Amino acid sequence: MVDAVNQAPDEGATRRVRAALMQKVNGDEEMFALGGSIARVIELADADEPGPHDLAYFVLSDVALTQRILRLSNTVRYRTAGGTSVTTVSRAIALLGFDNVKTTALAMLLVDTLDNGAHAGSVRVELEAALCASLVGREMARLSFYQGAEEAAIGALFKNLGALLVASHEHARYREIRQLAGAGKHTPAQASQMILGCSYDTLSAAVLAEWKIPDVIVRAQAALAPGPLKVAASRAEWMRQVAAFSLDVARLLGTSTDPAGTPEARALLARYGAAFELDAPGLERLFVNVAEGMQGLMESMNLQPLATPEADAADGLPDVLMLATLDAGEDDTGAWPSGKPKNARELLLAGVQDVTQLRAAGNARVNDVILAVLETLYRSLGFRFATVCLKDARQGQYRARVSFGENQAKLQAGFVFPIPAHGGRDLFMLALENDADLMISDAASPKIRELLPAWHRALLPDAKSFIVLPLVVGKAQLGFFYADRASTAAEGVPPDETAMIRALKRQVLAALACG
Repeated sequence: MVDAVNQAPDEGATRRVRAALMQKVNGDEEMFALGGSIARVIELADADEPGPHDLAYFVLSDVALTQRILRLSNTVRYRTAGGTSVTTVSRAIALLGFDNVKTTALAMLLVDTLDNGAHAGSVRVELEAALCASLVGREMARLSFYQGAEEAAIGALFKNLGALLVASHEHARYREIRQLAGAGKHTPAQASQMILGCSYDTLSAAVLAEWKIPDVIVRAQAALAPGPLKVAASRAEWMRQVAAFSLDVARLLGTSTDPAGTPEARALLARYGAAFELDAPGLERLFVNVAEGMQGLMESMNLQPLATPEADAADGLPDVLMLATLDAGEDDTGAWPSGKPKNARELLLAGVQDVTQLRAAGNARVNDVILAVLETLYRSLGFRFATVCLKDARQGQYRARVSFGENQAKLQAGFVFPIPAHGGRDLFMLALENDADLMISDAASPKIRELLPAWHRALLPDAKSFIVLPLVVGKAQLGFFYADRASTAAEGVPPDETAMIRALKRQVLAALACG
């Protein structure tokens, strides 16, 4: 029997695989958008006078990126001496450094585009290697005398791009390469060459060139000669050395909890020690610094299975409401039978960016933010009626303050109910008490209908699907967003839409907290 693992495909087959892969990557809208965003960030860095303001504006245009940068700046590694929280992107850039934020933004773009596919496990392995490599590159740049050495972190980040793309777009080929390299007779570079018709390094360089990434970063992807390396004779050669070294270190840190004394660490010193004037203690310090940085980076991106506030808060909800955040849907044009636009994600994203910029301007009133968020929810998700209901402690009631949609004036006037003396077990009170965002696809469900208060059934008897987004600051239950449709919504709310809905709510909470 022929050993299929060790049997290399013929040259014609590999050419076809390579061509098909490049066509798939180049024709993928998400990958096209990713390339454009990456080129834009690098362009900011290559400007004659790179401005923190331009980078801050780019970060603020993406609410998820904004939140991650702020989370990173508030980790133990970067926390300010006074212990005060970092709440603005401009301050985060000042604290982390322009180049640090730039490289982190690039890493986060990779994560957002690639960490959600059908082969998430394999992609995650390669993503973490890329992120870790960028941190190694950053450490090496810090020790270098070369002008513009910070670019090494970018070169290192993209050193694993080829493996990432194959894992996400050609997973069967990725498995073949892993099997071939795992047999011990071929390096990953050799295995990828045999299966794809080009090495991972060549694929990385080809894609970066297609994205119009500067040549110095593209050339940094080139493979190095085998054996011990000498001190680089040029900045370009040093960039190649750093990119290769960074990925090798990342691979080791990804497989060992105590890497310093391993044979792999000794092999690293034998190959790269002379080139970087690196000894065993220096390599161990590098391991420690990178591991610490990696922990903060992973936490800032929510790439670890950490408990979320939403999960903790939902403990007191009935099972039927704990399951009310649905996961369904697909991108398309037009609208679902419920009336929800099929491009809801894009509409929500535009709204998130608008609200972020509104608050970033510094002169937005709370009412302005609430109105902008309410309008975004109403238009993006195809609701027939949407309102924000706020607590009036003096009157002992909750009542709608502003609304959009059909019969808006009549429904707003009727959307008022007393504050229960001892809490309540209806759906709205449960949402407030547990600070739980609810997306109800079928309000006619018996278990859901049992939880609807009498005032809601009387005012909106035809509400078939709706959302409730409680506004809770600290322990103060301030009110909630409500929006409904006259049709069920079997399509549900996919995770990416849910994330943006919650991002919109967080903007309102931040505005309320500030006053």
